[in-house]
Amino acid sequence: MRSKNIITATIEFYFKGKKFSPSLTLELDPFMQSNSGIPDLYQLIAAENNIDLYSYEYEILQAEPVLISAAQGLVANYIHDGMLDNTAFEQAWREQQVKMTIQQIIERHGLNTVIRQYPALEAALLDVFAAGQESQGSETI
Repeated sequence: MRSKNIITATIEFYFKGKKFSPSLTLELDPFMQSNSGIPDLYQLIAAENNIDLYSYEYEILQAEPVLISAAQGLVANYIHDGMLDNTAFEQAWREQQVKMTIQQIIERHGLNTVIRQYPALEAALLDVFAAGQESQGSETI
């Protein structure tokens, strides 16, 4: 079983002479599973912290970077200096899902030993899966 991809997203900014650090802890997997990718963190942080999306405060908030901390799961590999590489994470997450699907098929057919003996077979299964996705007009890995 895979671990959940969880992040804490924080934006630090000054508004009317006061420092604010609104944050949000978010599990990314439901967004990825719905094919929507990483959501707009500015909107989510604002909503979670009662900041009106049509306010000057929100405009100030948007001028600052979203800093990511306390990352768990695969996403932790894609945080560099507090910044999330969305594109790289989303690609890696999709690849991980394909590999998990292939692994489930291998286990269902009792091929674990065969795959260990012939690792190229797993690579071939991944290629077959990608070709099937391509033929359906879906995004490939």
